[in-house]
Amino acid sequence: MREAPSSPPEAGRGRAAADPRLIASIVASALFMQNLDSAAVATALPAMARDLGEDPVRLGAAITAYLVALTVFIPLSGWVADRFGARRVFMAAIVVFTLASALCGRATGLGELVAARVLQGLGGAMMVPVGRLLLLRRVRKEEMLAAMTWLTMPGLLGPIAGPPLGGLVTETLGWRAIFLLNLPIGLLGLVLVAWKIPPVPPGDPGPPDGKGLALVGLALAFFMFGLETAGRGVLPAGAAEAGLALGLAFGLAAVRHCRRAARPALDLGLLAIPAFNKAVLAGSLFRIGAGATPFLVPLVLQLGFGKGPAQSGLVSLATALGALAMKPLARPILRRFGFRATLVGNAAVSAAGIAAGALFSAAWPLAAVFVVLALGGLARSLQFTALNTLAYAEVPQERLSAATRFFGTAQQLAPALGVVLATASLEASAALAGRHALAPADFAAGFAVAGLVALASAPFFARLPADAGADVTGRPRRRAGADRG
Repeated sequence: MREAPSSPPEAGRGRAAADPRLIASIVASALFMQNLDSAAVATALPAMARDLGEDPVRLGAAITAYLVALTVFIPLSGWVADRFGARRVFMAAIVVFTLASALCGRATGLGELVAARVLQGLGGAMMVPVGRLLLLRRVRKEEMLAAMTWLTMPGLLGPIAGPPLGGLVTETLGWRAIFLLNLPIGLLGLVLVAWKIPPVPPGDPGPPDGKGLALVGLALAFFMFGLETAGRGVLPAGAAEAGLALGLAFGLAAVRHCRRAARPALDLGLLAIPAFNKAVLAGSLFRIGAGATPFLVPLVLQLGFGKGPAQSGLVSLATALGALAMKPLARPILRRFGFRATLVGNAAVSAAGIAAGALFSAAWPLAAVFVVLALGGLARSLQFTALNTLAYAEVPQERLSAATRFFGTAQQLAPALGVVLATASLEASAALAGRHALAPADFAAGFAVAGLVALASAPFFARLPADAGADVTGRPRRRAGADRG
């Protein structure tokens, strides 16, 4: 059964267009469920290990399996959405994710849990880019900035709210309740999507790029496997490094193939669009630096300063509050200054906020740490909103599907690399000082390195044309030749 055709957003004639903020909020609720689940599970890992009789490090395979599945299936999502209709695929993804959550909550052993998490990753891989595609196909250029502002919140709130909520639910209801909470959320999301979001007609994307999908999938699987298992001691020596090497090798083969294929699994030609290029490449550099922060903050508070998990979780909520405060400000700031000036200047401000963590010490009152984290969340929220909007600001409608899977893949890899950056910085600092245990100075080094990596994105943003994304912000475009960027 095929979905009934619907008018493109630019047409909007003959019936009232759906409110883009409403669509963004509905899509965002599903993404929030996914991000919250991932963060909460990490907090509940020790309790899960005790209940299942497994070593906590070994049980980390449940997290690794989810992340690998999530990353591997993202490149396929765009073709599936084009073939069967974005709304139908998005709803199916919610169903798969929700049912897999129920299976996770009923797991009685490591094997069952890992299998259910892989199924969750499949559902999540379809939810992230297809949900964004569903939104982008229903909004006009001038509505995109407001819609993406609403959509970016789950990525900021989920990882921050997840740890304290996961700890609270685990202590009061048990770890299985974390997964079972997804059932009512998923059901509500299904109802809202079916009720409020108009259908998107399926098309004929042609046969999928089987070889490209295989190469990209293998590259991502091995690379994520290597990243997630490095340094955990759960595999024989050299296994994680071998995974990374295989990932890079398959990645190079995938790039060569995608450059030649007529309909590649990843459309590298999108990088010829300046706005998309900077949002993906420079944006990933910024996200790597920013991605180290959610990993470093709880560690420095608990291991460095001896705070409890509850205190650490509550202080970490400051970043979410800062992100919420930025939501109504992002649009006027981008309209006033444009993407280039905003991304360059705010990269410096955000990097300073990240590096400020190097100044934290046990003598700091928690209220002062809270304020610094809130201000950092304010700046990073603006940067993420700008990047998520700029990525699609100049992409033609017919290439949105390819753009969402490309950008989604980059978004998934960057935070994982951020954790690797933080871990490597901590270990290097301790090794240089001749210490076997981490000290506050090592965390200071981690925050400083993360801030420098985030700052390194600014020169690349400076190469954007001054009027990049002008159709989205409403700023006037420069005359041809007036500014070469």
